[in-house]
Amino acid sequence: MRRHDVVVVGGGPAGLAVAISAAKRGLDTVVLERSSTPVDKACGEGLMPSGLEALERLGALAHLDRRESSPFVGIRYVQEDGSSAEGKLPAPGGLGVRRLALSSALVSRAREVGVDLREHTQVVSHQRTDTGVTLETPTGPVEARFLVAADGLASPLRRAEGLDVVREGPRRFGLRRHFRRVPWTPYVEVHFASGVEAYVTPAGAERVGIAFLWEAGTVTERVGFDALLARFPKLAEQLAGVEPDSQVRGAGPLARVARTRVADRFALVGDAAGYVDAVTGEGLTLAFACAESLGALLPDALAKGAGRDTLLPYERTFQQVFRKYSWTTHGLLMLTRRPRLRRSVVRLLGRAPWLFERILAAVVT
Repeated sequence: MRRHDVVVVGGGPAGLAVAISAAKRGLDTVVLERSSTPVDKACGEGLMPSGLEALERLGALAHLDRRESSPFVGIRYVQEDGSSAEGKLPAPGGLGVRRLALSSALVSRAREVGVDLREHTQVVSHQRTDTGVTLETPTGPVEARFLVAADGLASPLRRAEGLDVVREGPRRFGLRRHFRRVPWTPYVEVHFASGVEAYVTPAGAERVGIAFLWEAGTVTERVGFDALLARFPKLAEQLAGVEPDSQVRGAGPLARVARTRVADRFALVGDAAGYVDAVTGEGLTLAFACAESLGALLPDALAKGAGRDTLLPYERTFQQVFRKYSWTTHGLLMLTRRPRLRRSVVRLLGRAPWLFERILAAVVT
């Protein structure tokens, strides 16, 4: 049986980014995806400037169908009374991109650099040994020297490895759907209503994505996309008579915690490695940064046996980038839970866009 250098479980953006990075460095890499590719999921679909730069370094940006994306220049907050604040992102700005188009670009690049991508391959169980890992699948075992778990928020591999941490506190959920119309703004808009936020992202020349985030207990009626949209009359007016362009997809609970990202011949990446909330739109950027770090480290780690100690530089990189993301996200969540304070802060930022832009630059670079 062929023994690979690296096996990645999960064919989403994080898993494909690791696979591309590893294959570019000469490692025999296989990706096991339980469904078909490209993989769709509930996602805000906004790439910040550093995420765009990572996509270019991976060589995937050239494969992206630009008809399925739309640039945006900044972030705009819109409150219940119509007051707003907007700030521009550092150059070159961001890119709203349909998740399927992003996944397709990464799939194309992965195959271009020699990644063995296996669809409809469910991992039934796995076992780490002193020299590698064996994964059982319905089509037979897969052996590799190293296992990367990029299997999402719920991550069966994180749980199987005993790295799951039960998180206390409020639970947050999300719903997303697209609509076929020309974006009405070059900004990503964040609309606020009682207990719910709506995120509007241009995701193509004639497409906008609408994502709702809310906390368990703040929505008393039956949760559904149309019911949530009704809480935002001005947003509903923009979409009146417009045909949906995708099915409703949901995610949650969003917050996930792992004890550590690494073990002997094993690493977690992407949402599986830990997640706070989608409120900042930095999930993809964080995933790419960590995937690149792990991919760069793997050749040397494998040469030394890929024990946990050889993977600690990746753990430190994760902690560094995740800490910044976590602070920012918890700060924004605190504002969403305190409407009076949030209204005051947004009005201040509306009067001082230069301050908003400095904050954005500090967060996304």
